[in-house]
Amino acid sequence: MLELSAFELAERVLDREISATEAAATANARVEEVEGRLNSFITGTPELALERAARVDERLRRGEEVRRWECVPIAIKDVLSTRGVRTTCGSRILEDFEPVYEASALVNFGPDPIMVGKANMDEFAMGSSTENSAYGPTHNPWDLSRVPGGSSGGSAAAVAAGEGWWALGTDTGGSVRQPAAFCGLVGLKPTYGRVSRYGLIAFASSLDQIGPMTRDVRDAALLLQAIAGHDPRDSTSADVEVPDYLSSLEDGVEGLRIGIVRELTEAEGVEEEVREISLRTARLLQEAGAEVGEVSLPHAGYGLPAYYIIAPAEVSSNLARYDGVRYGLRVPADGVHEMYRRTRARGFGDEVKRRIMLGTYALSAGYYEAYYGQAQKVRTKIIEDFRNAFARYDVLLSPTCPTPAFGLGEKVDDPLAMYANDICSIPASLAGVPAISIPGGLSRGLPVGVQLMGDYFSEPTLLRAARAAEQASGFHFRLKP
Repeated sequence: MLELSAFELAERVLDREISATEAAATANARVEEVEGRLNSFITGTPELALERAARVDERLRRGEEVRRWECVPIAIKDVLSTRGVRTTCGSRILEDFEPVYEASALVNFGPDPIMVGKANMDEFAMGSSTENSAYGPTHNPWDLSRVPGGSSGGSAAAVAAGEGWWALGTDTGGSVRQPAAFCGLVGLKPTYGRVSRYGLIAFASSLDQIGPMTRDVRDAALLLQAIAGHDPRDSTSADVEVPDYLSSLEDGVEGLRIGIVRELTEAEGVEEEVREISLRTARLLQEAGAEVGEVSLPHAGYGLPAYYIIAPAEVSSNLARYDGVRYGLRVPADGVHEMYRRTRARGFGDEVKRRIMLGTYALSAGYYEAYYGQAQKVRTKIIEDFRNAFARYDVLLSPTCPTPAFGLGEKVDDPLAMYANDICSIPASLAGVPAISIPGGLSRGLPVGVQLMGDYFSEPTLLRAARAAEQASGFHFRLKP
């Protein structure tokens, strides 16, 4: 059962060959088997998974409609609000927080999401390795001495190890795509506004997006189908019709125009073997009938510094709510200002404090225009670059990350080296366009991700190209460890 894709498992549950309860029990047993080596979860919910699976089975027994995705156990990144289940964001400041409402993405998923646990993550989604979690680092199932990526590293590790057939992560600057690349999975960042952010605890509100982390592209299309849609509770949610993402998935790439992004493929730090795997994927797509050429995003190289001004600025605003008064950790003190100081000093980790200070500085009087204002101008230039590129090409291609998974502890004391890992994923985040990482091959025995990017709300085309690339690459999901 663990070797099945989510789609295949769902079909067997709907055909009554396997019960949802059996699937949940299998996931729970796998968590018990491997979790001690991985640390994929902050909070396990094995009993809840069995209870909800039993309700799904009862609905099937009564002949009620059950959609495919409702049959499959799922891991949920611990930044999504889950009613009555602890939601920590990987932080001590929320270590005992239980939301009183459910994130819209989970409400859309169905009445009984079979949640096996809340997945580990970098604190408040700030990181590229899941080493910033207050609950310990997660290990990569392909090599336990390496990181799984971040910030959705727990979600990626859980799926790669079979602790769930798929997972929800969040992507602000690459936090779905990069861990998917490191763990040999598919990771999709939808168009900004395609999936409601209601119930997603904010990091950087103009960038955050919930996305699927799955074993193959078909599973990603199915999970996106489950969570996408307009939500009036989220002012940034797009009122755009949700298409059937599976209907054109197998249509191939005949006639599609695919542009290799020069600045990202040749970016500083991109290893030669990673570059070659990306170019080989482009050649395979060309052999499958696509028109392939080279395209330029002239300002892509400025994306990294622009992002690390814009995102911390939004962090500075969003995390001001954690003051020890309304919810979360409170450290008693004689006065309110001292209580603020002690609560935040104890509750926030080093990386969160670093980004709060960077953002506060960038927004301060006398520096706002020099830093934040300039970064927003760069963001506009990057959006224009994508607009010009999509006038010529349907899909853009690049590496997802400069390297395969790096060692635990290798970059934890060098923030700039850690930030540089996001150089290929950040431009799509700043522009708000959809992007997907698929496994392209192996380097030194570790998975390498290839990134495909599409125009706004072009997920059907993007998934179609990713499916063709996946089938041509010869890389198939491998259960680890």
